[in-house]
Amino acid sequence: MADFRSDTVTKPSVAMRQAMHDAELGDDVFNDDPTTLELQRYAAELLGFEAALFAPSGTQTNLIAMMSHCQRGDEAIVGQQWHTYKWEAGGMAVLGSIQPQPLELQSDGTLALSDIAGAIKPDDPHFARTRLIVIENTVGGKVLPLSYMRDVAALAKEQGLLCHIDGARLMNAAVALASEHKLSPEQMARELCRGYDSVSLCLSKGLGCPVGSLLLGSNLFIQQAKRIRKMLGGGMRQTGVLTAAGLYALKNNISRLADDHANARYLADGLTQLASQIPALQPLMVIAPQTNIVFTDIVPALAERLLPYLAERGVKVTASRYQATQGAFMRLRWVCHLDISRSQITQTLALIRQFASQT
Repeated sequence: MADFRSDTVTKPSVAMRQAMHDAELGDDVFNDDPTTLELQRYAAELLGFEAALFAPSGTQTNLIAMMSHCQRGDEAIVGQQWHTYKWEAGGMAVLGSIQPQPLELQSDGTLALSDIAGAIKPDDPHFARTRLIVIENTVGGKVLPLSYMRDVAALAKEQGLLCHIDGARLMNAAVALASEHKLSPEQMARELCRGYDSVSLCLSKGLGCPVGSLLLGSNLFIQQAKRIRKMLGGGMRQTGVLTAAGLYALKNNISRLADDHANARYLADGLTQLASQIPALQPLMVIAPQTNIVFTDIVPALAERLLPYLAERGVKVTASRYQATQGAFMRLRWVCHLDISRSQITQTLALIRQFASQT
């Protein structure tokens, strides 16, 4: 009925499938797949970089970026909850021999500038050489503001460091911030990237592609990135069948992310209303979304009944257990995307009300 597990579960639309079917093909390892070359050119121009590189996944584009920026024994400053640190199987250390220096996130999802500055190591052979600052935007659905992104880029330049954006959901951040800055989402995305040495952009999340991510940077950086991509097994052949989807997405699916954000707010408001009306759901706490991701915290005993109830009726949600000072909680993660409609959310809320009435 409704798959809220992630925006990675989307299926290509009919128009996107047609673009993939009609794509002109070549061999990307020989650098002559015309559709891939066009996607890379289009994306680089869109976001204000010299060049771009297509790769199978965001995990790989992040790793390629870190291995291109850093040498063995260098250090990258990351967030404790960053995807690059926590959710990529330790690739920077295992495969790149790069030391991560994780910092605790602030409540708004940022890293404190003072914490970043304090983590930069002096030029001393006892220490790994600090080389790179990594920023993630969005992080857990939270938007890092333009002023903060500029401050980090300025700090990196001041300290002689490189800086990379894990922008898996960069376009969600751009859509959320665009009206505030009186810019189009595309212009906003470009501004968020200004001053950064590289960015990784996922095509297979909210943008709706079946596979793929882009890495963007200077010509020299992308030249090195191609070597690293080959080393990691990311060199593919007739990639135009995939990159045609990316071209379609960048031209058609950015502004529509606002629909996902609106649906997330609708879901959050509905869950909040249910929790306030039904005593059995009062342990449910809703964290207001900024983009397309809603988090709800409930006690494990309630989650152990609710999750199977929803799953049996075709509603899929991810959950993880955590320990707080008040006790144990289950955090449910609801992700809205182009395959989640307003009516599906309404039906899901009705199912939760039905569940509560039987509890």
